[in-house]
Amino acid sequence: MWSLADLLRGDFKQSQYGRVILPFTLLRRLECVLEGSKDAVLGQAEKLKSMNLPEEAQEKLLLRAAGLSFYNTSRMDMSKLGETGIKDNLESYIQGFSKDAREIFEHFKFAEFIAQLAEANLLYKVVQRVREADLSPQNISNHEMGLVFEELIRRFAEGSNETAGEHFTPRDIVRLTTSLVFMEDDDALTKPGIIRTIYDPTAGTGGFLSSGMEYVHELNPQAVMRGFGQELNPESYAICKADMLIKGQEVDNIKLGNTLSQDQLYADKFDYMLSNPPFGVDWKKIEGDIKDEHTLKGHDGRFGPGLPRVSDGSLLFLMHLISKLRDTHEGGGRIGIILNGSPLFTGGAGSGESEIRRYVLEADLLEAIIALPTDMFYNTGIATYVWVLSNKKSAERKGQVQLINGANLYSKMRKSLGSKRNQMSDDDIRTITRCFGAFEVVDARELDKAEEPASTRGRKSAIGKKAEIKTFASKILKSHEFGYRRLTIERPLRESFQFSDERLETLRFAPKPLGTVMQWIFETYGGNWTDAPDCPRYGDLAEHETEIRAHIKASFAELKEKHIKDLLKRDTWTGQKATLLSAKDLQAVIGTDQHNDMNTFDDTLKAAQKQSDVKLETAAKKQITTAVSWKNPQAAPVIKKVHKATTPNPTYGLFDVNGQSVEYKPDGDLRDNENVPLDPSRTVNETNEDYFACEVKPHVPEAWIDATKKDAIDEEVGIVGYEIPFNRHFYIYQPPRALEEIDAELDAVSNEIMQLLQEVHS
Repeated sequence: MWSLADLLRGDFKQSQYGRVILPFTLLRRLECVLEGSKDAVLGQAEKLKSMNLPEEAQEKLLLRAAGLSFYNTSRMDMSKLGETGIKDNLESYIQGFSKDAREIFEHFKFAEFIAQLAEANLLYKVVQRVREADLSPQNISNHEMGLVFEELIRRFAEGSNETAGEHFTPRDIVRLTTSLVFMEDDDALTKPGIIRTIYDPTAGTGGFLSSGMEYVHELNPQAVMRGFGQELNPESYAICKADMLIKGQEVDNIKLGNTLSQDQLYADKFDYMLSNPPFGVDWKKIEGDIKDEHTLKGHDGRFGPGLPRVSDGSLLFLMHLISKLRDTHEGGGRIGIILNGSPLFTGGAGSGESEIRRYVLEADLLEAIIALPTDMFYNTGIATYVWVLSNKKSAERKGQVQLINGANLYSKMRKSLGSKRNQMSDDDIRTITRCFGAFEVVDARELDKAEEPASTRGRKSAIGKKAEIKTFASKILKSHEFGYRRLTIERPLRESFQFSDERLETLRFAPKPLGTVMQWIFETYGGNWTDAPDCPRYGDLAEHETEIRAHIKASFAELKEKHIKDLLKRDTWTGQKATLLSAKDLQAVIGTDQHNDMNTFDDTLKAAQKQSDVKLETAAKKQITTAVSWKNPQAAPVIKKVHKATTPNPTYGLFDVNGQSVEYKPDGDLRDNENVPLDPSRTVNETNEDYFACEVKPHVPEAWIDATKKDAIDEEVGIVGYEIPFNRHFYIYQPPRALEEIDAELDAVSNEIMQLLQEVHS
């Protein structure tokens, strides 16, 4: 079938070969399968013409006559299409298929390619070549035909590197993920007649579904596997549906549409789920639907635990899959999903991502995470991970998570396919699956891997870079070890105040956003303004309005029209001058000395107001306070409240000052957070307070824990967060080289540079 490419070369792009070859392969297979029941279907179709039945009833009778999940009522086949009028005959032949089969050809946009083939005078040649292939069930079983179709899909995907990653997962990754998910189901792998369901919410061309069926078929040919899936891209959907039809599967189980916003299998639960959702794709287009389900349904829906940021919907697919797990009393289910590194650690405590990880780990659903090598996918070279989840963990796995570092289990491909430069061999896959199956800890051991060939580009340095040691390792951690409590640590606000001329002068101008512009206007146009209370010229800008507007437009474009109007009002200027003059009157009483205890400010201000007979509005008082005060680490802490009849507790911000429990104002600039590891063996307060006493108090004696910041779920002090710092767990310390060695290398490099410079000059 792939030899059709020889006919298409020149008239079609290489990336289009599959769009012609795949539907023709499907057409020939369906024709060969229907050959035995053709006469019965035609006879039944003739009877139905006079019965005037609805289309649905007719289809059921025709399907019964065919004895299959599809039929064709046309009297033609590929040997009877002829050369003259072949385009119309072929289109008529395809229209004779049952609805599901016909829909596949429509999504392939087969009519468009038939027209292109006819225009290039290739249609008859292609049809003749295709009809020579014997794709009958007697010659090729459904299973074998599925493998043929899979190989054609692979060649098509790899031939169009620019789009391969959108609908095709590399076979080595599919094989690894499938092995991890199925390896512990002894019944499915051994018992005859056992029935299992497999589901992929991002089905693409059906690679994961096919691989799951193939994996079980190899080990247990008598097992029955039923595939379910949903796909957004119409062409990938057509390929997937065709693959299922060829394998004899129920194609009604393959749906078209967005899985997250329109789950068309909402009532179904599955035994196995495999998925490779798109990395880092935003979900803004369906944001309304997702948020509505989260808000209205909560944990009764799919997205109860939380929502990730709109820029990456990977974790939405994870939650969708979890909602599809078969109930534990019915045998439970398992999930294998491929994600990038972002879902491991993105988002701090309380964020949507952290809450999703929290739900997964606290519900004890996560079995393992396996780090894959980079450069494994057609359209990205980033680090990727396989997450294995289950609601039927074995006793030894309960409450624990296995991390497997398989990032170095790869070999270089002879020829790159897009971004895919590395591949995993059967031995590499076996290494991971055996480690996972044995549930064992593996200390970092060196792999017997060939050194990567050095680049042949450019001139090489005489000082070669040392080859990195490639290792394989596995760790087993308790689920709670990924969790922490984020404590908010406060320190007291310390302020001084001083009624100096420089600080009071800032009161001439309004606060942000007008302050800077007012200062420019004053310096430019206020030369003849005086501070006399009755100065008629102060703030009169009528004759300069045009110039001021032009300058604002050029230099302060962020200012809105209402701000500009305020600037041009004389009342704005005279109001600020009145505040300035009031502050100067207060200055005459208070003086210009610096005061390092802000707690005395209110009493000092009241006394000065009374003595100078100055009345201050709330806004003016606030502006004066801001102008004359500043943060000073040497000043006394500012008291927020004195708690009467309350026992001091400095850990939580109640300090003993002269026999009273005093609460200080916190300084937002000094606010910090501490992540305290979870410890289920002790109470939350014990864990928090011990950590605070050991890690915070010795360094910052005046700090305290903000007890008002509590977790929304358990209502304990501190917000719970979860992250999986995969690389941190597998970090291997490399001691720095000896100084003598570095010096010698620098000398060698310097000599090499000098030689190069001499070559240039000569």
